[in-house]
Amino acid sequence: MLTLSALIFTSVTSEFLPTGLLPDIAAELRVSESQVGLLVTVFAGTVVLSAAPLSVLTRRYSRKSLVIVVLMVFAIANVLAALAPTYEMLVGARVIGGLAHGLFWAVVGAYSAHLVPKHQLGRAIAITGGGGTAAFVLGVPLGTAIGHAVGWRLAFAIIAAIIVILTLVTAKLLPAVSHGVVLSTGEIPIPMRKDRTVPAVIAVGLILILVALGHNLFYTYIAPYLIGPVGIDSGSIAGVLLLYGVAGALGLVLAGTLGDRFPQSTLIGSVALVMVAVLVIGTFASITPVALVAIFVWGMAFGALPSLMQARMMHTASLRVRDAAAAYFTTSFNVAIGGGALLGGVLLDGWGIGVLPFVDVTITVVGLAMIIVVAVWLRRGRPVG
Repeated sequence: MLTLSALIFTSVTSEFLPTGLLPDIAAELRVSESQVGLLVTVFAGTVVLSAAPLSVLTRRYSRKSLVIVVLMVFAIANVLAALAPTYEMLVGARVIGGLAHGLFWAVVGAYSAHLVPKHQLGRAIAITGGGGTAAFVLGVPLGTAIGHAVGWRLAFAIIAAIIVILTLVTAKLLPAVSHGVVLSTGEIPIPMRKDRTVPAVIAVGLILILVALGHNLFYTYIAPYLIGPVGIDSGSIAGVLLLYGVAGALGLVLAGTLGDRFPQSTLIGSVALVMVAVLVIGTFASITPVALVAIFVWGMAFGALPSLMQARMMHTASLRVRDAAAAYFTTSFNVAIGGGALLGGVLLDGWGIGVLPFVDVTITVVGLAMIIVVAVWLRRGRPVG
C-alpha cells in the first residue's frame, strides 16, 4: 500500500506541477498563461485517449511488470520536459507523460482492490490515495518552491530522479497480483459490455467528470488567481498551495474514517462543502484572511473526493469489470482535468480570472444533483458488484 501511495504521489505531482509554475514557464517560453494551462489539457487529453485502449491491449500482462515499464517511460517524459527548448517540445514531453500516466492509473487504480478483501477497500484506497494528497501537501508546493528558486526545469528533473528510485523500490517491494476472473466449472465468460454493473459504473464516471471539471477549471489557474484577485505575492504561492495540501490530507483522513461507514453521506457532504468554499473564495477574494480560510476548507473537502469516488467505483463494479472500471475512472478524471484546464483558459481569456470560481460552483451544483439522482436510482435495485 505504501509503495502504491509513493507511486501515486510522484505521478500526481508531475501532472499538476505546471499549475504552480505557470507564470514561470510562460515567461521563459514566451507564451501566455492560458497556453501553459493547456499543458494540463494536453497531458489529460492523452490520458483520456489512451487509458482504455492501453488497458485492453495490456490486460494479459503482469500488473507489476506494467507498472515498472510505465514508470521508466514516465521518467523519460519528465527528463524531456526539463530539457525542452521550446513550448512545442514541452507539449511533446507532456504527451509522452500522458501515455504513461494513462496506463499507470489503469493498472494502479485497481491494484489495491486486488490486494485486500472488499470490506477493507475504502480504507485501502484512502491509504494509496494518500499519495495523491501528499502530492498536493508536499509535491506540488515543493516543486513550485524549487521552480521559483532555481528554475522550473530543475523541478521536472528532480521528479524524474525520484521516479527512477521508485522504480527500483517497486521492483523489490510491490507484490505481484492475479487480476483475472476465475470461472466456475461450466461457466461461460460473457462480454464485458454485458456485465450488469456497467451502467452504474458509467453513472459514477459521469458524476466524477462534473465534480472534477468544475474543480480543475479553477484550480489549474490558482497561481494567477492568488496573485490577482487575492493579492498574494508570487513568492508566497508555494505556501498557499501547502495550506491547501495540508487541508487535503485532513480531508483524506476523514474520507478513510467515514467513507466505509457513511459512504453516501460523506460524498454528498464533501461536494457540498467544496461548493460553499469556492463560492466564498470568489465572493470574498479581496479579503485575504477569509479567502485563505476558504481555500483551506476547499482543500479539505476536495481532498476527500478522489478516494471516495474511487471507492464508489470499485464497489459499484463487479470483479469482471474492475480493471476496466479503473481505466474508466482514470479517463473520466482526466476528461475533467483536461476539459477544466481548457474551459478555464477560455474563460480566462474571454471574461477574466474573476469568473472562474463562480463557474466552478455552477458545475459543482449539477454534479451534486446527479449524485443524489444516481443514489436514488441505485437504491431502487440497480445491480452493484
